[in-house]
Amino acid sequence: MLFMNISLLQITSAFMVLFAIIDILGSIPIILNINQKEQVVHAFRASIVALTILLVFLFLGEWVLKLFRVDIQSFAVAGSLITFIYAIEMILDVEIVRNQAPEGSASIVPLAFPLIAGPGSFTTLLSLRAEYAIENIIIALILNIIFVYIVIRSTSKIAKFIGEGGIYVLRKFFGIILLAISVKLFTTNIGSLL
Repeated sequence: MLFMNISLLQITSAFMVLFAIIDILGSIPIILNINQKEQVVHAFRASIVALTILLVFLFLGEWVLKLFRVDIQSFAVAGSLITFIYAIEMILDVEIVRNQAPEGSASIVPLAFPLIAGPGSFTTLLSLRAEYAIENIIIALILNIIFVYIVIRSTSKIAKFIGEGGIYVLRKFFGIILLAISVKLFTTNIGSLL
């Protein structure tokens, strides 16, 4: 029966792992970058879409990938390439991805997917599923998404607090971090594909 195996230890562990992988604080410069391109970011929409994607993947992830004959390593490599492009944009102040989608869609791509719900999160969920009870993972995931919502809602206040110079420095710093994450994700998974 659901909620019979609730464990505070498992919830805390799963929360910390997901928190590190989702890294919404590290995404603040990306959110600000989206706002600077005059695209509206809807915190609630981004959070709900990300939660839905992650829950669907938690239950159906392996099956969906098998359906399309894609393994998790290929998925992670594809995600690393997308992340790499966004990192280059942040570091070099260039626009590679021209988002011509309707207004408000920036909340979905790239924010909800692949930044919040991306290859790293998917791989982590599959790993956690092997170790923890499903209800503990769901609770940890919901708590993470609540935190994500709060951060996205507060991004403009954070921006005012640190100023334009601070945003510029943060953008460059996290661009390099994002680049390193994308390279690590790529190198970790490409070996098994060759």
